[in-house]
Amino acid sequence: MPKIAEVIESNTRWFVAQTYRLHDPPPLGSLVMTRDGDTDVYAVVASARTAGLEPGRRPIARGEFEESDEGVFASNPQLSKLLVTSFTAFIVGYRCGDEIRQYLPSRPSRVHSFVLPVPDAETRSFAATVDFIDLLLAADGDISVDEVIAASLRCLAAMQSDSSLFLLTAGKHLAARMGDDLQRLNSILKRLS
Repeated sequence: MPKIAEVIESNTRWFVAQTYRLHDPPPLGSLVMTRDGDTDVYAVVASARTAGLEPGRRPIARGEFEESDEGVFASNPQLSKLLVTSFTAFIVGYRCGDEIRQYLPSRPSRVHSFVLPVPDAETRSFAATVDFIDLLLAADGDISVDEVIAASLRCLAAMQSDSSLFLLTAGKHLAARMGDDLQRLNSILKRLS
C-alpha cells in the first residue's frame, strides 16, 4: 500500500500530516490510516493547506509572465523545496486485531508514522456502523465540522454496495444526535447528495 504522507503533529483526537507530493493531499472527507504495531488508527481528512516551509515567510507571486501554473514551477524549481502541503485528519476509530472500534485510541499516532489510504474492503468494514459521526460532531477548532461530516459520508457512501441505505442509516444517526438543532442537521443532510 503506497504511503501518502507522514505524521508531523499528533494528539489523541487528530493529527497533522505532511504529504510527500506538493499540492496532493487526500480529498476532504476521505478515510486514511496510520499504523502503530498491530493497531491501525483511522482518521477523516478535515482540512488541507499548502504554505511556505518557514512559518513567518510567505510565498510571493511569481507568475506574471507565465502562461500556466506549471510554468511558474518550471521557471522556479526551488519552489518545490520551499513549499509543503499538509492536512489535518480527525481520528474516528481504530482496529486492534480483527475488531474495529469507533472511538478514540488510548494514545496518539506516532510522529513520523506513515499515513496510508484505507483499502476499499477495509473502508466498507469500517462503515458497517456510523458511531464515528459522534467523534466528528465533537470536533472543534477552526475547521468546518459540518462540511467534514458531509464529505466523509459522501466518500464512505461511494464505497458501499447500497449507498442509499448507508446514507439513510447515517442520516438517522445524525437526526438522533442533532434533533435540537434542525437548521444544522438540514444543512448537513443537504450536502449529502
